[in-house]
Amino acid sequence: MCRNIRPLNNFEPPATTDEVTAAALQFVRKVSGTTKPSQANQAAFDRAVHEIAHITQHLLDDLVTTAPPKNREVEAEKARERARLRYG
Repeated sequence: MCRNIRPLNNFEPPATTDEVTAAALQFVRKVSGTTKPSQANQAAFDRAVHEIAHITQHLLDDLVTTAPPKNREVEAEKARERARLRYG
């Protein structure tokens, strides 16, 4: 799976449309094997990003959890600490 796709569920505040679209774009890039499609494939590429973002938003809206929402800043700090330990 693409390392740039981040979990979007159970955050306070909830994931924005831009975050959902960015995750969909990364997914389509990974599946298609290209970061920039040819002109012939641009429409299909854009349509896939739009449809995946749409269904992802529905998924996030429908998921239910009893866990307390995560704080974005705390999670970002944890990620920075893991990177510091991993890369020195």
